[in-house]
Amino acid sequence: MAPASPPLAPKSAPAAQPSAATGVLVLADGTVLWGIGYGAAGAGVGEICFNTAMTGYQEILTDPSYAGQIITFTFPHIGNVGANPDDMEREKRAAIGCITRELPTLPSNFRSVQTLPEWMAAQGLIGLAGIDTRALTRRIRDGGAPTGVVAHSPDGKFDLDRLLLLAQGWPGLEGMDLAKTVTRERQGAWDAGVWALGKGYAASDHKRAGDPAPHVVAVDYGAKDNIFRNLVKAGARVTVVPAKTSLDEIVALRPAGVFLSNGPGDPAATGDYAVPVIKGLLERNVPIFGICLGHQLLALAAGAKTVKMHQGHRGANHPVQRADDGIVEITSMNHGFAVDTATLPKGVVETHKSLFDGSNCGIAITGKNAFSVQYHPEASPGPQDSFYLFEKFVGDLK
Repeated sequence: MAPASPPLAPKSAPAAQPSAATGVLVLADGTVLWGIGYGAAGAGVGEICFNTAMTGYQEILTDPSYAGQIITFTFPHIGNVGANPDDMEREKRAAIGCITRELPTLPSNFRSVQTLPEWMAAQGLIGLAGIDTRALTRRIRDGGAPTGVVAHSPDGKFDLDRLLLLAQGWPGLEGMDLAKTVTRERQGAWDAGVWALGKGYAASDHKRAGDPAPHVVAVDYGAKDNIFRNLVKAGARVTVVPAKTSLDEIVALRPAGVFLSNGPGDPAATGDYAVPVIKGLLERNVPIFGICLGHQLLALAAGAKTVKMHQGHRGANHPVQRADDGIVEITSMNHGFAVDTATLPKGVVETHKSLFDGSNCGIAITGKNAFSVQYHPEASPGPQDSFYLFEKFVGDLK
């Protein structure tokens, strides 16, 4: 059982503001942590989480699954390779901001076109440096992910009472449907392959339009672009549709298979409109592959339940074991909700599990070509042990 939530009132008055402080983190229990602000000025409220990846900060900050969250990076050197347009997973950010141990230094990388603070300012992302991220990570690990406000004011002026009220008034991610806020607004074809050095996304070994490629309809609940790139690399012709696309609209596209993407928020809330569509696809025996939120939604459609995790899984080094052969994959993860293994109904088989905590990381529905995984086989950032899942899905389509 998770520890009881900390009281809303601080046990003691917050520490006096240091003279050089231009940033602050205010937690809902009254804790105040001072630091140096960078990136965009302003204040943002959300859930404080941590990510253990050593690379890929730009991909992480533009992953739509981080909507409503403030990311604590456990790796101290964030920003050292700058920022560039190729490493973005979406055109605009969804995260609120980030917390780092060190203030980003000038970048040293031939691909860099901006410093991280410059890029974050343009994206509206708030940064806070000078925080003891090890202590903050331990707090999240032991007490659960807290609500907080990250603020940056170049003149160093803050209304702490207002920031505390903002933190205490935020309802939290449970019951929150955020997929509808980050999904694409309209249907469109996707044909870009994976990135290659010196060639960008134009370089590809995938089948071009007009070739006999199976048509995959990808439902965007907050997808990372690299998922679509990997589907194309695996040989699919991809059409991306918004999260609330109806069953009839999807069927009218005549898909050989349907992909359910990652995304933010509570799967039970998104399931209000997503689950009936997925159930309809299962009844029609349409092949389905889901990732992260898509995994949770497939499980809900099959009759299982999801739960809010104590601290979540976010990083690029998570070991996951396959049930069929015992092989361990090192995976990239980003989720704060999980499928409750104990609620899996008859006919739904657990295919993968986390070796960190034993939580469910994959299912398959007996008698259907329908499967899903909790982790991110497209990586970005992270290892590429699991690309075979894209090949398996696309290869089985007619």
